[in-house]
Amino acid sequence: MIKTRHFTVASALLAATLAASFTGSASAATMVFCSEGSPEGFDPALYTAGTTFDASSRQLYNRLVEFERGTTTIGPALAESWEIAEDGLSYTFKLRSGVKFHSTAFFTPTRDFNADDVVFSFERQRLEDHPYNQVSGGTWEYFGGMSMPDLIASVEKVDDMTVKFVLNRPEAPMIANLGMDFASIMSKEYADAMLEAGTPEMVNQQPVGTGPFQFVAYQKDTVIRYAKNPDYWAGASDLDALIFAITPDASVRYQKLKAGECHVMPYPNPADLEAMAADEDVQLLEQEGLNVGYLAYNTRIPPYDNANVRRALNMAINKQAIIDAVFQGSGKIAKNPIPPTIWSYNDATVDDSYDPVKAKEMLAAEGVEDLNMKIWAMPVQRPYNPNARRMAEVMQADFAEVGVTVEIVSYEWGEYLKRSRELDRDGAILLGWTGDNGDPDNFLAVLLGCDGVGKSNRAQWCHEPFDDLIQQAKVVSDIEERTGLYEQAQLIFKEQAPWATIAHSVVYKPVRKEVQDFKIDPFGGHVFYGVTIAE
Repeated sequence: MIKTRHFTVASALLAATLAASFTGSASAATMVFCSEGSPEGFDPALYTAGTTFDASSRQLYNRLVEFERGTTTIGPALAESWEIAEDGLSYTFKLRSGVKFHSTAFFTPTRDFNADDVVFSFERQRLEDHPYNQVSGGTWEYFGGMSMPDLIASVEKVDDMTVKFVLNRPEAPMIANLGMDFASIMSKEYADAMLEAGTPEMVNQQPVGTGPFQFVAYQKDTVIRYAKNPDYWAGASDLDALIFAITPDASVRYQKLKAGECHVMPYPNPADLEAMAADEDVQLLEQEGLNVGYLAYNTRIPPYDNANVRRALNMAINKQAIIDAVFQGSGKIAKNPIPPTIWSYNDATVDDSYDPVKAKEMLAAEGVEDLNMKIWAMPVQRPYNPNARRMAEVMQADFAEVGVTVEIVSYEWGEYLKRSRELDRDGAILLGWTGDNGDPDNFLAVLLGCDGVGKSNRAQWCHEPFDDLIQQAKVVSDIEERTGLYEQAQLIFKEQAPWATIAHSVVYKPVRKEVQDFKIDPFGGHVFYGVTIAE
């Protein structure tokens, strides 16, 4: 029998329990993560932000295939094996048996994971008439940005433990794509129960998955509490509990880390790195990031619809000054929209020169004078941008030198992401990306392809010569041929300048010395399954 119950997390008893968790006296089996922000929700297919993925897909859910922790190597997960048709137009997955969904205070499943859950998880994103297609806003930003509606012809249940994806065209990165957060597998049984109860949005608020941790409670902007999943198919975690202490200020996160009030923190202030490296209670892990930070113009709005104007504005930005002031040695200037750590990076690309005199001349030649411009600055730290407000201030001064007046605006993180997708957005937006699957398509198609306009393509840029190249690269299996197409696409990107490419960062991860086997995720996530805490 299905059991459902709703509850209020802001109870006095819960608050007291959570407060006790941060006194430093928590058991060795409780991991406290000082996260940088609040999740937008707990259904990862609806969002693209790493903060949300950390709180949802990386703890609560699994996918058919997953990347080995700390690597870009894909392997089996909810699917034990798969076969790809010779023509590349179908993928058949044999599912893992005996996988349990979470049994929580608000839902008790009556069956194990099966093919119905896989079909539900994708068809709700693909089919406009699906009862869950418009639930919680139904943006499916990743699914649309990756051309999945056009790519997938059907998702078919062959039998209870076999699922077949039929494609309209070959898709070279298909398996890697299915390892991404948006492809997390949900419980159809739970979704059906919530639909019947008239509360389908609870799937996004009180999540149920198959992952190593299960959801206990969320107090907005304060804390998320998880318990280990005792029935986890890969073996129960050594951690009994996981707590996200939401701490937006990096200095406060470091103070909590030093005091033993949290074990792991993301996105340290660059100015604190030297002290962290010298702190005997802290391990400072580091790794070159698979990321890029950028300023995206709204190319649908004059004068930013003019590539010459965009190139002129790019030439007004002193990127070295940004590296010095904002990254403080933890970043390098970006010239391409993909990082140099990813295959097909085109080192022959010539970056925009810093030349404010020429920039001013170019703007005048295009009839642009006394331009008033908005720059949107993120309210949170990200691996590709440790201080967006400071970056915007440097740009504000640079643009003033060429006669452009800048107003800096910001919003709460969820609102920032939502508003920045709007086609008529006023202003250029500071944002960035950490790769999700190690494939160039994850940057070039998702962030700059025509299918991403109004979604993950914040420049709202649809340029046919560029899009033709990346669409060709999707269906080619030969890596050398794909590389050539992506190299051409990068040159077109630079000529058209929908972004000012700013930086690639080094990722630093401070963790307490008692934390064992924590690995930096190349995709920017925080994965706690497999991590232990020494007594």
